[in-house]
Amino acid sequence: MTTANKIRVICGDILDFVDDPVVAGDKAYRYFEQGALVIQDGKVADLGFERDILPSLALAYPDQLIDTKRYTGRLIIPGMIDTHIHLPQTEMIGAYGEQLLTWLTEYAFPTEKKFADEDYARQVSQRFIDELLRNGTTTALVFGTVHPQSVNAFFSEAQQRKLRMIAGKVMMDRNCPEDLSDCPESSYQDSKALIEKWHNVDRLSYAVTPRFAPTSSPEQLAKCTQLLEEYPDVYLHTHLSENKDECAWVKELFPESEDYLGVYEDAGLVRRRSVFAHSIHLAERELDCLAKTQASVSHCSTSNLFLGSGLFNLKACEKRGIHVGMGTDVGAGTSFSMLQTGNEAYKIQQLQGEKFSAFKGLYLATLGGARALDLEGTIGNFNTGCEADFVVLDYQATPFLSFRLKEAKTLHERLFAIMMLGDDRCIEATYILGEKAYKRDGQPQFKPTLADISEPSVLKEVS
Repeated sequence: MTTANKIRVICGDILDFVDDPVVAGDKAYRYFEQGALVIQDGKVADLGFERDILPSLALAYPDQLIDTKRYTGRLIIPGMIDTHIHLPQTEMIGAYGEQLLTWLTEYAFPTEKKFADEDYARQVSQRFIDELLRNGTTTALVFGTVHPQSVNAFFSEAQQRKLRMIAGKVMMDRNCPEDLSDCPESSYQDSKALIEKWHNVDRLSYAVTPRFAPTSSPEQLAKCTQLLEEYPDVYLHTHLSENKDECAWVKELFPESEDYLGVYEDAGLVRRRSVFAHSIHLAERELDCLAKTQASVSHCSTSNLFLGSGLFNLKACEKRGIHVGMGTDVGAGTSFSMLQTGNEAYKIQQLQGEKFSAFKGLYLATLGGARALDLEGTIGNFNTGCEADFVVLDYQATPFLSFRLKEAKTLHERLFAIMMLGDDRCIEATYILGEKAYKRDGQPQFKPTLADISEPSVLKEVS
């Protein structure tokens, strides 16, 4: 019996989103306690309660092997989506003591020089992808370095693992170290060659990647636009309004532009499939422009707090219907975990007197990320036909999490506790196209007894 003839059924508590909780309230999510997810040929074939789906499987698939895996007392969610992360900054995550512009000079640029060596880039790509899967992240929008070999190494590794990934070669032709600099024409030619080699190959997509306005001349930004015109379905991935000193610098470099976003707008780079990381210090005009053009924003909460960059105005984006995803922004971000990224996003909203629910956090990490990347219907939830990338979360991953969950009386209380207290230890398994790509090493650190558990929907055998 071949894999193509096999139906895989994953049973457990299942949660996904069909809309933004801020917009649709309780109708934004689907929750199946003791649910079943049916997978055929790597895609979702059905979703519902186990009691409804299992009895009908033999009739629905009479000539196929049915492989059932039960995750009793676990929570199954779509694979999480990181909408902004840097491959080359993996090894210098958590570097001490600076804000953005000094941090780039002191830490990021020296590390990125190492990626001229493709073997080194390949080794880091393997570690990088291992960490993504270990944290339940199945799709990411990734910065490479100025070196084409950094992107070749990353895409080669992602392709071998059948991952849906988006990445691009950094473009920088000024205000950066000479050995990390390209020029408008070479950056165009290198990017074009990478697009021809990798874009839309298997589950891979390319992002035209000017680092940020200060490191690209107007001539290079024009070359970025040329690439977008020649390849209309590629992405544009860059930074926007992360730091106040950065914003002032952009104003000096581009005095003719109305504002920071205006630099990209004047170049013709603000459009659908344009993803702008950070976007903290935006004027009303810039927010309106993002909404009008259907561009997207990546909210990078751990990085914004770590570098002291500022507090993201999520409510302003919600008001205008701007698509927002979450990004770890490793290595200024301090964790690969989207749970921890949601933890910090909650604090950023608290500091502004706003609420941020666990439903909102998990929405941003799944369907919100898919919408920000223009991939709704492909990934992000368990609608029929979506690619079956998903994560198994363990409510009992640590003794303290299990202890805390004894006091959780509702689904939201359980999810919020996981978002606040959870990390990679909560990821029991990560599946890609219905196949297990990561399994947590060893047994859970804590195996509860019945006396340890009081919430009814968690009162199940731990398998």
